Amino acid sequence: MTDVTALTEHLAHLTRMLDDLSDVVARQDREIDRLTRKVEMLTLREAEREAQNSGAVVLGDERPPHY
Repeated sequence: MTDVTALTEHLAHLTRMLDDLSDVVARQDREIDRLTRKVEMLTLREAEREAQNSGAVVLGDERPPHY
């Protein structure tokens, strides 16, 4: 195997790895965007729920009796 052939194969391998990693990063970016929208939606929903309860303490937010 000549040096040029070895370099060409190595370059092809690195190009494939770069493409694969690029796909992973793009998929993760979409997932982060989706999760960010979901967190924003849940935050708004919780704020609306708290506003409807007019400041009443939610059971999940109360301190346990042993405190």
